[in-house]
Amino acid sequence: MRLWILALCLLAACAAAHAESMAWQPAAGHVQVPLWPGAVPDAHPVPGPEKATLSKGKIAGKPVLAVTNVTRPTITVYPPKGPNTGAAVVVFPGGGFEILAIDLEGTEACDWLNAIGVTCVLLKYRVPSAPYDWRCDCRPHDLELSVPSLQDAQRALRLVRFHAKDWHVDPHKVGVIGFSAGGFLVAETSTRFRRRLYAPVDAADRESARPDFALAIYPGHLTEHGDALNPNVPVTRDTPPTFLVQAEDDYVDGVDQSLVYYTALAKARVPAELHLYAHGGHAFGLRRTSQPITGWPGLAEAWLRTIGVLPR
Repeated sequence: MRLWILALCLLAACAAAHAESMAWQPAAGHVQVPLWPGAVPDAHPVPGPEKATLSKGKIAGKPVLAVTNVTRPTITVYPPKGPNTGAAVVVFPGGGFEILAIDLEGTEACDWLNAIGVTCVLLKYRVPSAPYDWRCDCRPHDLELSVPSLQDAQRALRLVRFHAKDWHVDPHKVGVIGFSAGGFLVAETSTRFRRRLYAPVDAADRESARPDFALAIYPGHLTEHGDALNPNVPVTRDTPPTFLVQAEDDYVDGVDQSLVYYTALAKARVPAELHLYAHGGHAFGLRRTSQPITGWPGLAEAWLRTIGVLPR
């Protein structure tokens, strides 16, 4: 009997170790830092433990690593390779607020940012979360705020500024980039920075949550009925300079997402740049293909120099 109990305990330990190994970990040399020092605010249940899964389908010949059931959000800091410009960018991977495309729209974005002298801060925010609802077989509620993901985004921006000296970052050159659902987080952080969504937990929360610049790549959830701006992203003159990329044949979120948001930025006289391509679809990330849209990172780098984030 004792041997049987011991065997069960060993099996349980192995299962627990296997479950822990399913959680995403950054490459060697990089460490995930908990976003919150204690309890996570407004914690919600999720379907199961955190896990990372390779997709069966491929984008540009490679699968996508999808992370879901994130209840303990983290940031991973990737310092630039070569000269440091002092700029930093918080990266919001997409995934419909159901999963995070952690490589396609996360670590691969950091590789590009590091190569141009920018510190990358990869945010593993909580998913699944609103506006996606895993409890029902229904479409995302587009007009909801992405709480608690927005709480995580605000906290990440504040932490970067709080640690600016330690991380060799200029606190006045802290921006955001997001893809798809992450693009919606870009718009939310750009327009909702005055609304504090959680009680301060430490000194870092005295810092500003406003991005100094923003890049939204094939963003989603930005429109109401296809032709009006989502009221949860109220663009004003204080919205930071914004760079947008979209493909006309994006049939997931639709080209109207960027068009409507860009129009609102233009009306508010916010410096903005929009690039539309005939082909590219959705979720192309930064992976190289033969299509012209694959050159958008070069345009983004030129834009960052134009607005003074990178040296001219």
